[in-house]
Amino acid sequence: QVQLIESGGGLVQAGGSLRLSCAASGRTFSSNTMGWFRQAPGKEREFVAGISGSGTTTYYADSVKGRFTISRDNAKNAVWLQMNSLKPEDTAVYYCAAARYYNAVVRQPSDYSYWGQGTQVTVSS
Repeated sequence: QVQLIESGGGLVQAGGSLRLSCAASGRTFSSNTMGWFRQAPGKEREFVAGISGSGTTTYYADSVKGRFTISRDNAKNAVWLQMNSLKPEDTAVYYCAAARYYNAVVRQPSDYSYWGQGTQVTVSS
């Protein structure tokens, strides 16, 4: 059974940092583009960050560029999202996802085949 399991969410004050982790099991995703998405109450799920299978290409939503960093370790079948300078508007459930593409830049949820259960991030003002 393929699983993506996120961890590392929590409550943090504005300006603080969190590091989200995503551990994959059931198959290897070392060639797949991986991404992080988030969904706030009453809003659609939105793209946050993506990383190519090789890890050489990363890309971000404009709203998080310069504050968030995505990384991966294919040997560990894991992906991380380092979030710095957090803002109240970053509050959401964050999801890890594996794309159906290899080394491609993809931002649409429909391009991703596997999803984690999500981890809550709450930023207080």
